[in-house]
Amino acid sequence: MSVAGQPESLPTLDLRRFEAGGAERTAFLSELRTAAGGVGFFYLTGHGVEDNLVRDALSVSRRFFALPEQDKLAIEMVNSPHFRGYNRAGFEHTRGEPDWREQVDIGPERPALLFDRSAPPWTRLQGPNQWPAALPELKSTLLAYQERVTALSIRVLGAFAAALEQPENVFEPIYKPAPNQLLKIIRYPGRATDESDQGVGAHKDSGFVSILLQEKQAGLQVQGEVGWIDAPPVAGTFVVNIGEILEMASNGYLRANVHRVVSPPLGTDRLSLAVFLGARLDATVPVLALPPHLAARARGLTQDPKNPLFREVGRNYLKSRLRSHPDVARRHHSDLIDSASSELEQASAY
Repeated sequence: MSVAGQPESLPTLDLRRFEAGGAERTAFLSELRTAAGGVGFFYLTGHGVEDNLVRDALSVSRRFFALPEQDKLAIEMVNSPHFRGYNRAGFEHTRGEPDWREQVDIGPERPALLFDRSAPPWTRLQGPNQWPAALPELKSTLLAYQERVTALSIRVLGAFAAALEQPENVFEPIYKPAPNQLLKIIRYPGRATDESDQGVGAHKDSGFVSILLQEKQAGLQVQGEVGWIDAPPVAGTFVVNIGEILEMASNGYLRANVHRVVSPPLGTDRLSLAVFLGARLDATVPVLALPPHLAARARGLTQDPKNPLFREVGRNYLKSRLRSHPDVARRHHSDLIDSASSELEQASAY
């Protein structure tokens, strides 16, 4: 929808201008600060991700969702203590309500850590992905896509650092050598007008930045000052948004913004691929020393009683996983629910 006083679309930024240097870079950083100070979302062009890789990733995702249900359920997330694998529509929750989307969560391909109840609980999050035997090419294609878009995410993160007048590598100490990235392939089935339209409920993202690829169907909406701003697919672009780590690190100069997806009409569906770049699970988010003219415009952290922010990265991420996937939490982590139930009531979608 278009709301009076709100822009009809998100701004568009060309990453090639940042990497060109000189006056182009200066102008790009000014536009990036403007976008960050507004809705915190923008379309990204000039990203360099190959068209054939994008097509292959969308195609193989479509083929996965077209598999018989038994083949998809062979990698159901409830079988993974690391929150990896397939979820049927309605099995992930945002603020207690089911999201009407089926999806596969794919993290970094790493071995599980030895289970130890005396270790920090977030150590349970590291582990292997689940891959369907019925579609072996899903693994190679999506890991290649995840690697390529993670590299793009790090370039974008460097641009945000430069916009804060920090060294481009200022965040390396908390994401190297092993960033906590997550790829979601997501299909939103169409719904009748008398059904809930919550494809995914209103939420913020918890990492550094998110890089979203949309296929053809609209549905993403971003919260503006007086209403929701539509962000339909634009060919050749990604949608980029700020996550909570950047909000914490910049003391609110960069603000993670609320967004949602509205279910498509009955008889259609919506396909998207989202990559979330996070810090290492053992890291603590620092507060950057911004120059005075930027620090004066920092708004402080969002105070949301339904989503408190923790600077301990692993704690923040585990909070979200446990709440978003109650079936996995009950099967594999009941001790954490019992010991931290009040904290788990306050979580975002990612």
